[in-house]
Amino acid sequence: MNSVLAEAPPRYNACMTLVEAALTPFRAPPIQPLKAFHAFRRLLADKEDTTQVFEIMRALSGGSIARGYQRMIGTVEGGRQAFLRSELATKLDDPAWLAQFGPGTVGAAYRAFREARGFTAEGLADEARKVAPDAVDLPHPVMWYSRRIRDVHDIWHILTGYETDALGEACVVAFSYAQTGNLGFAFIGWGAAREIQRENRSVPARRAVLQAYGLGRKAAWLPALDYEDLFAVPLDAARDRLRLTAPTIYQRVSPETRLGLRLRGG
Repeated sequence: MNSVLAEAPPRYNACMTLVEAALTPFRAPPIQPLKAFHAFRRLLADKEDTTQVFEIMRALSGGSIARGYQRMIGTVEGGRQAFLRSELATKLDDPAWLAQFGPGTVGAAYRAFREARGFTAEGLADEARKVAPDAVDLPHPVMWYSRRIRDVHDIWHILTGYETDALGEACVVAFSYAQTGNLGFAFIGWGAAREIQRENRSVPARRAVLQAYGLGRKAAWLPALDYEDLFAVPLDAARDRLRLTAPTIYQRVSPETRLGLRLRGG
């Protein structure tokens, strides 16, 4: 069969490739805990190595992404968003679009957040492509949902009130685990809390992470939101609407202490 295809015209080969793609089932990746563990050790060695976060997520996501997409299309607004299938990263990296949001809104808070840190949605996407170059931009609805969860990460920082220090990141991924069921978030959150507690026993990292998980369980389901509409809403009103309450345990840790955490494994 292969020799026949090798001699066939290019158009025939292309047609066969399309047929094979149409008949190939979309399967969730296997859970790979050992791969996640090694990636986490590399992340501890360099907290800025975002590629390792995506390695962990890919190793532990399993069927959570497909389940999340099914949940999304089971809601009215989520189904509409899935039908539109707009890429959030495009909007989030558009300065003209972000400039329209007035003071006090979710959009203004997000704009200030990214300007202060130099973050871009496309920069995060580039890190994901290093791990799965053939899958990240795949034109498939489940992969679109996966990109959406990646792109809302910094928005969830804004909505939840967690900063980008080591403890804040541990908390926001614990919140994300409650929202998505992705084991990669749980692994990073609990692992980071453990390392923070080892570094500074006075920091209630485990309790802060557990509270973040609880807040994620109590909140409205965020993946299905119309984020373009949400950006025009005052931040406090958005938090009330989405049942997002203050992360009190995290907030009791002083900014100086939080910024002093190095999250170095050993």
